[in-house]
Amino acid sequence: MHTITLGDDLTTSAMGFGAMAVTPVYGGTDEATALAVLHAAVDAGITFLDTADVYGAPEPGTDGPAGTNERLVARLLADRRDEVTLATKFGITGRIGAGVDPGIKRTRGDAEYVRHACNASLRRLGTDVIDLWYMHRRDIEVPIEETVGAMAEMVAAGKVRSLGLSEVTASELRAAHTVAPIAAVQSEWSLWSRDVEEHVVPACAELGVGFVPYSPLGRGFLTGTLTREQVAADLRGNTARTGENWAANQRVVDAVAAVAERLHATNAQVALAWLYAAGRRAGVPTVPIPGTRSIARITENAAAVDLMLDDEALTALDAVADLTVGGRNIVADPSWISSGRE
Repeated sequence: MHTITLGDDLTTSAMGFGAMAVTPVYGGTDEATALAVLHAAVDAGITFLDTADVYGAPEPGTDGPAGTNERLVARLLADRRDEVTLATKFGITGRIGAGVDPGIKRTRGDAEYVRHACNASLRRLGTDVIDLWYMHRRDIEVPIEETVGAMAEMVAAGKVRSLGLSEVTASELRAAHTVAPIAAVQSEWSLWSRDVEEHVVPACAELGVGFVPYSPLGRGFLTGTLTREQVAADLRGNTARTGENWAANQRVVDAVAAVAERLHATNAQVALAWLYAAGRRAGVPTVPIPGTRSIARITENAAAVDLMLDDEALTALDAVADLTVGGRNIVADPSWISSGRE
């Protein structure tokens, strides 16, 4: 698989792997299978692995981010650290669902917490350096300059190589970039989630910042392989798009499937190829990070890197967003995603 450079000098595989998928979020899997999937991704040349301190089930007796996904990734790194470009994130305290209580913070970005989070992730990951370290969500009570300044201290200390930001607005990105170089922004971007194209993606192009789309397959919905019963059993069943608007959004799946059938590809390959095309049009290096619990899907997704869409396909896929019913936010608070703060 060819490589893409994010920011000035962070080189990654052209596709990444969203490791959140192998922890109990969209259905569970056992640890041995999860580890096998991670190894299969690296074997396929998908060597850019994305995790976060908050991914995974909370451990008994702990308070705050679970860290169980980082510990799983550590088992792969123990044998293959030199093959992997490692990304992880901090900033979500592990209390996403507790936001209705004003006494409980869902995010933290103060300097003391930033330093603590970095050291904790390094311990869980069993490594001495993180290749790309993201602020997972903005703590709106703390100036972003303070958060990024503390993150830059970790770079100076040799604990982090490059910095990233997740779900930031264009103005937040610009403010952060004045403090330290930002290699990548990670936000939701896909055929049916295109709000970032209005302000954030152009700011990335302006500043030379790469883009890492999460949920590039619409949390699996765009693949056309999910059932309503599957989705109802996890977080996706609570979202407007794949919950109450499941039936209406089948038009989206049908549109993607029509392109895929004509090109003898799968829905997933077409959706991922569209993101590469969108990145090229915007002048932004783009590395999507689909996740899966299936080794077969890894091979399928990897083939999207070489799939070139013709003008007819791009025209049809560009129209998918207009067919979509419901917003992309997974929580009620509009400020949880960048478009809610623009």
